[in-house]
Amino acid sequence: MKSISKLKKELDKWFSLYIRLRWATNEGLCQCVTCGKVAHYKEMHNSHFQSRKHLSTRWNEQNCQVGCVRCNVFNYGEQFKFSIYLESKYGKGTAQELEYMARQITKVSRSDYEENISYYKDLVKKIKRDEGIE
Repeated sequence: MKSISKLKKELDKWFSLYIRLRWATNEGLCQCVTCGKVAHYKEMHNSHFQSRKHLSTRWNEQNCQVGCVRCNVFNYGEQFKFSIYLESKYGKGTAQELEYMARQITKVSRSDYEENISYYKDLVKKIKRDEGIE
């Protein structure tokens, strides 16, 4: 039986792939939401508006968007630019709502991890198959 930490790591892997693939072109290209850089999804990151340390938003599809290495790592996620993107994409108040959600205590069960791993793994495979992305 896999440990919770291994399940968390596996969910991170599949969720990250999904985030980077969901807006990718058939060639596998996607765009950083904060600087606009376009690169192959394998070179990009799953960038979190609210830090990964917050389990309540760690796997939230609005909280997580495509980011380049420079913006996500070296520029600490470009949170201000990220919030502007979120507001334009999902509506006014989205960034504030995610900040509030991040502060909520969340307990993730073994079955939650297993169900979400299966869900995102299936989504990744479907996107790759349907779009012909390698």
